[in-house]
Order: sequence, then structure tokens, then C-alpha cells
Amino acid sequence: MVKSFQGVRVVESKKSTAPILVKDHMSTNLVTFKPSDSIDHVLDMLTKRKISGAPVVDNLGHLVGIISEVDCLKEIIKGKYSNTPKFPGLVEEHMTKDVITMSPDMTLFDAAQKFLELKIRRFPVLQDGFLVGQISLSDVIRAFPKLQATTW
Repeated sequence: MVKSFQGVRVVESKKSTAPILVKDHMSTNLVTFKPSDSIDHVLDMLTKRKISGAPVVDNLGHLVGIISEVDCLKEIIKGKYSNTPKFPGLVEEHMTKDVITMSPDMTLFDAAQKFLELKIRRFPVLQDGFLVGQISLSDVIRAFPKLQATTW
């Protein structure tokens, strides 16, 4: 009979080498607007949903812009000067049309770097030209404390 003096072997858990991706942390149940929606409607939805902006899509669902609270301020200021309490301006008149997007397969670390570089609060996520979600700075910040040390 042979005895081993190595003691009890501890099996080390394998560290995950899978990248942490945008698609795993993005929001997919999005509020979206049409270019023909009124700013009144946008302000109402942003307030009700407690969000600061949303993607703008055409009738086919293609991303054509993004509208934010800051964009809506243009119509609010216009209403102040014309003394109108309603804001009938259209989304297409105030939305940001040159939208920077992210891929769902981008790593969360690369996404964090983009947030730092561009100082943008949200990025629509496109796959094959279609809007599949949105990732916000808050989504990225919420993701990191949940990660275990073995996933870094």
C-alpha cells in the first residue's frame, strides 16, 4: 500500500476568459420615438419613464436619430419666447441625427473607454443595421460591481 504525502489537492476553479460584452448589460426594452412625434409627447414619456433620452426610429425600425432632454430644451425655449405652454415641435426638428453607436459584441471595457472619450450618456446598440438595444453609462457602472474577480 502506497501512501501519498502530497495532502489533499485543491482543484482551482478555472478563470473565465470569456469577454464581458455590451449585449450582456444593455437595455433591450426601449422607449423609442418616431421623427413625427411631438416634443410634448417626448417630454411626457421621458418624465413618466424617468429617462433622459431615447432612440428615434423610422417606420421600418431603423435608427434615424436620438432625442434627449437637452434636445427638447430647444423647443421649450422657443415656447417661452412665443408664450405657448405646449411644445408642438417635432422630434425630427430637434433630434441628434449623427448618432454614434456600439456593437453588441464590444467588450464592456471598450464601451467604458468610449464613454470616457466621447462624454456621451447613452449609445444605441446596432446589429446588422438594426436597433437591438441601448447601453447607458449607468448600465456600465452597474455592471462592474457584479463582476467577480475571476472574470477580469
